[in-house]
Amino acid sequence: MDFNIPEDIGGDAENFGLFLASHLKPHLSSWYKGGEVPAGFYRQMGAEGWLGIQWKDGGLAKTSSLREALINEGLAKLSPGVAISVLAHVNLGLIGLYLFGSDQLKQRYGRHVARGETLMCLGNTENTAGSDVAGISMKAEKAEGGWRLSGTKAYVTNGYFADLGVVTAVSDPEATRTRRLSMFLVELNSPNIKRTKLNKQVWIPSDLTRLQFSDVFVPDDHLLGERGRGLKQVLEVFTWSRLPISALTLGTAVGAFEMALGRARRREIFGKKIVEFQAKAFEFADFYARMEAARLMLLKACSVADAGGDFRQESSLAKYLAVQIAREITPWAADIFGAASVVFEHPIHKYPMDAWASSLGEGTQDVQKLVIFRELMKKYESGE
Repeated sequence: MDFNIPEDIGGDAENFGLFLASHLKPHLSSWYKGGEVPAGFYRQMGAEGWLGIQWKDGGLAKTSSLREALINEGLAKLSPGVAISVLAHVNLGLIGLYLFGSDQLKQRYGRHVARGETLMCLGNTENTAGSDVAGISMKAEKAEGGWRLSGTKAYVTNGYFADLGVVTAVSDPEATRTRRLSMFLVELNSPNIKRTKLNKQVWIPSDLTRLQFSDVFVPDDHLLGERGRGLKQVLEVFTWSRLPISALTLGTAVGAFEMALGRARRREIFGKKIVEFQAKAFEFADFYARMEAARLMLLKACSVADAGGDFRQESSLAKYLAVQIAREITPWAADIFGAASVVFEHPIHKYPMDAWASSLGEGTQDVQKLVIFRELMKKYESGE
């Protein structure tokens, strides 16, 4: 088993670091104050091939999960908030079009979305339906030539500015829980859609938005995948997106860790650098070891996915372990900065809040445990 990063992917990760140094790092402060990621940043990422799904040879093509993980980690080290907005565009929105869109829809929208010129989101969670995806209540009523959607999606990253949304709704209310939902590609600039930006304190400068649909018409050919298979499809989207959000979460931990290490090497207290106190040195060693363990699980999950295998359990294991370590490292790292860490403008301030947010996206820790256990039982019952 080779644990080395392939040379071409490692080179891409280094080049992406140079891209971030030029196009992200100098602007972060102003983006945080403004509370949004400029549209031009997505276009720059798309133009230089940094989005995880690209337009190649007249169609959509997915980059390797490993390459995408390294890109997401690098982005989150600097700004988990920018990283989640890019992830929502690619791994929650565009992935739905990539996996379930017809050739006609891919030709119509794919080029512009993959280049970051048209932006996407996923509308799934509702006030009464988060972890229980099958419990959503948005209605999709059949109409001549299409469907009419009515209802509210509660917490939509990129919802305030996205042009297209992958939206789940109840198309067959009398069917079983697993066959009630369908998935639609919706143009969000309809006058019958009201957008309300929510006031959040995590993953800044990305947005979180409530989308209210009032009799929004969606053509028949904008049905994604099969009617009645929306639950299965959105769960598949989440399985894929758990790889990049695991990398994002790991990047959140690494970003905070590296800031804390830099601080501990410079800061003197009681006549010694913080890092020279054995207690603190052991804390750094412990956290580093556990970050590396989470990284190995992520690399395994990416390897299984890139080999075409079933990676449901591996993706949940990767996210579970990344969240566990990020939750512990980030407040510990903030403590090393003392009182300065509570100042909103201080770079360390965002990491504990963003680690908290990572524990919610693509399924809470309890949801990951459910997935891990179900997949474990499948293997046990099959005799593997």
